Amino acid sequence: MMHRARILAYSGTFVALIAAGSWISVPLPPVPLTLQTLFVLLAGIVMKRYGAIPVALYVLLGAAGLPVYHNGTAGLGVLLGPTGGFLIGFIPAALVAGLAYEHESPASRITGLIAAVILIYAFGVAWLVYSASLSIYQAILVGVAPFVVGAVVKAAAAYAIGKRVA
Repeated sequence: MMHRARILAYSGTFVALIAAGSWISVPLPPVPLTLQTLFVLLAGIVMKRYGAIPVALYVLLGAAGLPVYHNGTAGLGVLLGPTGGFLIGFIPAALVAGLAYEHESPASRITGLIAAVILIYAFGVAWLVYSASLSIYQAILVGVAPFVVGAVVKAAAAYAIGKRVA
């Protein structure tokens, strides 16, 4: 079990890292490519089941108006816009990655990272369908297809970093 002081310290660090990752952004309307996912996965890897805490704080801070979302955006409007589902999906993704990293098995860890990435896209696609009135096919075309290679690279990087720090 992780000590409270460590949870607080790691949470602050990962909120900052996720926010910094949001500034590294390639605009691909309607959803930009950022490094947030890398740090969301790393929060789960390092903090295990507590990894969802900094991710939830990050989402709440952005919703409250702090400019921590992609390119310094903030507010409930961002959560209600096309990227909102992806941002909300970060929370269960960090939890799933963290739970997977409570196991020593590389297969469990890799499966957890894959499941975490799929969760982010599932939340994102569902929200794109609802908020942008897209078909599922259209939502996958604009919200998943352009990002698959980047997602694989970020998950692989998270796994490689996790081997050194987890």
